Amino acid sequence: MGTRADAAKGVERFLTAAQARDRIGFEARIDRAALRQDLRRQLIEVARANGVDIEGGPSDAALDRMIAPEAFHLVRAETGQALPSAPSSAQLVVQMKVLDGRRVCLRDLTAEERCLLTFAKGTGQRGWRLVAMQATDLQIQVAGPPPR
Repeated sequence: MGTRADAAKGVERFLTAAQARDRIGFEARIDRAALRQDLRRQLIEVARANGVDIEGGPSDAALDRMIAPEAFHLVRAETGQALPSAPSSAQLVVQMKVLDGRRVCLRDLTAEERCLLTFAKGTGQRGWRLVAMQATDLQIQVAGPPPR
């Protein structure tokens, strides 16, 4: 529970920054290079599955538009309505899955094994940073009581 609880606090800070459209706080909680690499890989796979081969994949500028606070939509699992504020770490911890000692994911409530967001904590790094995210249809459902 220690890693999950610690990560949930970091995820709460990330989602709070995204929800508030706090670009400085958002940037401090992401690994942009890792996110670009992850999104590029996913989009190339989607294109290939649809019979399109994109040499090199999407540009960094296109990927950067996907890596923005506005891309993160928080909704109540029960109703689908937008949350007025970010969920608490207590709400998030139940959706957290430890992948290894340094990586965790926020699970999708509709497909339990699918990770919506993946966070990592590097050696000597104080906080958890977003390193991977679902490229398409990103909607983060949160269960439980409404956030504070």
